[in-house]
Amino acid sequence: MNQPNTDKIPRKFRILIAPLDWGLGHATRCIPIIRSFLQKDVDMWLAGEGAQAQLLHTEFPSLPILDLPGYQIKYAKTKRGLLWKIFRQLPKMKKAIARENKWLQQQIDTYHFDLVISDNRYGLHHLIVPCIFITHQLTIQSPAGKWTEKILQKINYRYINRFTTCWIPDVAGQENLAGVLSHPTHRPKIPSQYIGWLSRLKKETNTTTTHHLCVILSGPEPQRSILEQKMLQEISQYNGTATIVRGLPATASIIPSTNMIKVYNHLPAAELEKEMQKAMYIIGRSGYSTIMDIIALGKKAILLPTPGQTEQEYLATYLKKKNIAFTCSSKSFSLTNVLQAAESFPYQIPAMSSANLLTAAIEELLHQLRVVKK
Repeated sequence: MNQPNTDKIPRKFRILIAPLDWGLGHATRCIPIIRSFLQKDVDMWLAGEGAQAQLLHTEFPSLPILDLPGYQIKYAKTKRGLLWKIFRQLPKMKKAIARENKWLQQQIDTYHFDLVISDNRYGLHHLIVPCIFITHQLTIQSPAGKWTEKILQKINYRYINRFTTCWIPDVAGQENLAGVLSHPTHRPKIPSQYIGWLSRLKKETNTTTTHHLCVILSGPEPQRSILEQKMLQEISQYNGTATIVRGLPATASIIPSTNMIKVYNHLPAAELEKEMQKAMYIIGRSGYSTIMDIIALGKKAILLPTPGQTEQEYLATYLKKKNIAFTCSSKSFSLTNVLQAAESFPYQIPAMSSANLLTAAIEELLHQLRVVKK
């Protein structure tokens, strides 16, 4: 990891960006934001730990990375046990939020950041320095009913309203990807804007290989490993070829590849893009960042929501109704059956046409910073 140089404060804006450690999706969707800021010649800094920090370091080896502990949320092995598991970890999450807020005060005192961008890290707000909060979940789905969703939204907004601005990685109107998650009946009190779909990948020429699959594993444990074991068992009987990306950039242990099945712990964006471009179908969780990557490449997808994770279950249902992706449960997953079903599924994949929204949001933000600095 690169150690920051604090000899003097550069004249260009110094910006810190920190993604949540809830799977790799928050880190991957920060990549296009970081790239866009670097095109504006700013002094970009990153923060995180473990797999998230390793992923960002792989993509941006020259950028300084500050060590910031994550929330380290654990999932249950079963759908029924997840709600109780998350509930028991709420005190730990609250302490982590308070700890990272204290951490930010110290980093701003030391490194003099002009702007902080937090992807779903609730503690990264400051009274003086502007702080952007990124989220696509302004409505939080709850298995306990609508009345609990209202309570969760109230708590969610209480934290979000401590920030300067809220960026929503989606588009306004009917062509959105996140439905009610990103289009609530009312938004937070702070200014908010849609910044379009975020993906580190770009569509190139169609290079699809017949009967080739790309499996992308992601998300917190133990559900990532549970799906991995099931997928390895299913795909070992597959007559075609496949690439499996395990979503473990900081792990040394490997699963041997064969002539037909290639297994990688992690792939940098450029290599992952090539593997996904080759696939007839991309198979993975219905995490929002994975969905945005699939849309960016215009690929057919088979999505399996993490059991009990209401956000992914909602997104899977929503996207299937819009014919954007075929979905099924992990429990009932059979590779042979889902491939047969996907063949007759009427895919209608929207074009990735919202990149200008992010550019406009960044230009507006930098203009505001210049005005304040004068």
